[in-house]
Amino acid sequence: MPLKNLVADVSGMVQGVGFRYFVEQTAVQLGIDARAENMEDGTVHIVASGDEQRLLRLVELVRQGSRYSSVDHVDYVITDRCA
Repeated sequence: MPLKNLVADVSGMVQGVGFRYFVEQTAVQLGIDARAENMEDGTVHIVASGDEQRLLRLVELVRQGSRYSSVDHVDYVITDRCA
């Protein structure tokens, strides 16, 4: 299966609650590579790569959030990965 790239921005109560750790650990469990970064506007920016089904599953789990987070909105795009 060809690899894809995911770029997502997550808003809500997602900073200071372990959300970045949750995203990165969830990605590891799904077998994909992901990085999450706090942004100045209070959102979390996610960049990930893997097969499309696993990336979509990551988006689903990100929408649910972690134990202490509260996700309001997830904007994301999945694109073909450049070689």
